[in-house]
Amino acid sequence: MSRPLTEEEKTFLLDLARETIRSRLEERPLPVPDPPPGPLTEPRGAFVTLKKGGELRGCIGHVVGLEPLWQSVRDNAINAAFRDPRFPPLEPGELDLVRLEVSALTPLRDVDSPEEVRVGEHGLMIERGPYRGLLLPQVPVEYGWDRETFLDHTCRKAGLPPGCWRDPSTRLRVFSAEVFSE
Repeated sequence: MSRPLTEEEKTFLLDLARETIRSRLEERPLPVPDPPPGPLTEPRGAFVTLKKGGELRGCIGHVVGLEPLWQSVRDNAINAAFRDPRFPPLEPGELDLVRLEVSALTPLRDVDSPEEVRVGEHGLMIERGPYRGLLLPQVPVEYGWDRETFLDHTCRKAGLPPGCWRDPSTRLRVFSAEVFSE
């Protein structure tokens, strides 16, 4: 990561996410922007979250940055709006009722101890065997969770029992995110 995103870059990504969803709804070609060099063109993981009436309406992302940030946001805007298995695909009349949020991630890093996980600063990925769960850094803040509750909910998200984070065979990885919304 070269530097934090500017307000203009954040606006660019939010506008790109909305225009991408609109293009898909109207069956038009997806936007292909030409962003300036810098953070928007660097490989970076990103999540796009849709909220309707304050409630989650879709959230999908890439944890690892394999493509430029702008492309990760564009691809995950489509995924969150139309491919989140928890929700039906977004309908044309809903787009103006949806608030978009983008989380631009830093790379994952292992932590040696659960005490290193900081609520409000870290997102969390828990892995054990074939099971993996992730929660973004804003989730425990939104729900008022402490560290142990955050760890337990991430275990549940992975399909593992609460407290699995105490098992030495469970891998804990953290990341940070720049989170911004419309």
